[in-house]
Amino acid sequence: MRLKKWLILFVGVIIVVSALSACSSNSSNSSNSSNSNASTATGESASGEAPADEPLTLTFFDKNTGDKFTNAVAAEITKRTGITVDIQQPTGNPAEKLNLMLASDDLPDIILFDRRSDLVNKYIESGAVVPLDDLIEQYGPDVKEMYGDVLNKTRYKDGKNYYLSNWYGFENEPVYGFNIRKDILKELMPDKAEGGVPFTAAEFKQLLQDFKAKYPTINGKETIALTMDGENFGGSMNTFKGMFGLMPFFEDGGQIKFDVKNPKYREMILYMNDLYNSGLMDKEWAINKKQVWEQKLATGTVLASTGSYWDPAAPNSILMKDLGEESQLFPYKVVADGVDPGKTTYGGRSSLGWDAITITKKNKDPERTMKFMNYLASEEGQYLLMWGIEGQHWDMKDGKRTPRPEVLEGFKKDTNTYSKETGIRKWTWFIKNGKGTDGTPYDLAGRYQRNAVDQMALKNLSDSLFDSVPYDNLGPEGGTPEALSEQKVNDIVKQALTKAVLAKTPEDANGIFDKMLNDMKAAGDEKVEAIYTKNFNDRAALSQ
Repeated sequence: MRLKKWLILFVGVIIVVSALSACSSNSSNSSNSSNSNASTATGESASGEAPADEPLTLTFFDKNTGDKFTNAVAAEITKRTGITVDIQQPTGNPAEKLNLMLASDDLPDIILFDRRSDLVNKYIESGAVVPLDDLIEQYGPDVKEMYGDVLNKTRYKDGKNYYLSNWYGFENEPVYGFNIRKDILKELMPDKAEGGVPFTAAEFKQLLQDFKAKYPTINGKETIALTMDGENFGGSMNTFKGMFGLMPFFEDGGQIKFDVKNPKYREMILYMNDLYNSGLMDKEWAINKKQVWEQKLATGTVLASTGSYWDPAAPNSILMKDLGEESQLFPYKVVADGVDPGKTTYGGRSSLGWDAITITKKNKDPERTMKFMNYLASEEGQYLLMWGIEGQHWDMKDGKRTPRPEVLEGFKKDTNTYSKETGIRKWTWFIKNGKGTDGTPYDLAGRYQRNAVDQMALKNLSDSLFDSVPYDNLGPEGGTPEALSEQKVNDIVKQALTKAVLAKTPEDANGIFDKMLNDMKAAGDEKVEAIYTKNFNDRAALSQ
């Protein structure tokens, strides 16, 4: 009997101990699980060790690059977030690929568009990209802090945010200019070489003529006085528009009209036509692909080109290596007759950013994706993207981030190659203009130590800036008759302007321009302009 009681007691003790162990184990597992999921915005565990979540690969269509996500910065991003990026941008025209992707419903997880492209609206209206508001509210504290009022200004007409921009926040930085080889300019017009005094239209033409006269060939190759990147038609035209003080649209008596209706636009085309017929403009300017254009500049046989002052970065690296610093193309201002030099418009910048980064409907983990985006948008993420890794590429000294000398030298020697090798400034996702809390600029390569080309841009073109936000996305809704009319008008304009520049005589150029205006009217330009005007006024009312 006594043995039986002891056995019962012994079994009871075992049961109690087992139950307590189970409770303890469950409590411990629950605690561990809680800690592993209580990640910071970076995607790391609260202790800053390994990523809390399982590894995840996100497919990312970035119109700006097709390079693999494999360098040091990429590896560090994966280490901190648990996410690997599969870059999917192919060779060819990104817009064509994006249209094909939308039509076939073959979408990656993330897409980076040109923010001003009508493709953004197409993707939104088709439901191909998802609204981000709830995701930002739950998983984007750094996004809310960094973007601030920009989130309100980039909402779609339904009041929702569908993208995060990059290069956002207005910055007092030039954009377009006439990029001219400084060493040759010092020979031909030394009083202009150091900048500060703009060219008149006549002086610029004379410079091109003097170049062709003195240098019909260089190293046995025929020279080109002025060339353009035909693949970047808008950027090339914007340089000439800056010269004539033209804005993205023509404000005329309270109406917002196509820019070509500004009388100065005709003057601009006639000036370009004169340069072409004088043998001073590249005969192939309209069909130059970017790579071909860069190759021409890199040969050292070109005096000048159009576009953003940073566009010739790759050819400039080659020219500097082969011929010295002053052989690079430096940005200068040319002022058309009758235009106030302070009212030139070489610097259209949008404070709302350049690109739009979206999450598509095919993304199976939008929550993790927003955590990833939030980290990269944070100050820590910004410096990782744009400065690299602390202790490897930069150090904290006296409370300030300080780049290592070899990093500065790497960017000085060859920006593109060094960026590709290290990953620093390779992916400009969610980048904010300006400076961080320690006073250092987010953009190490572009803003920390200004090179000679940058300094010339600031000297020559800083008084030509304007915020282009009032003119952003004024067009009609996609799929509407007015949207089709707008596309027809834009096609008419681009083809006609090219033909007018290439026309054999000024009379022919004028005739082509007149026909363009008539064709625009037949295509319904006035209905499109009515929408421009309404959207412009509605936006102005909202900002008051």
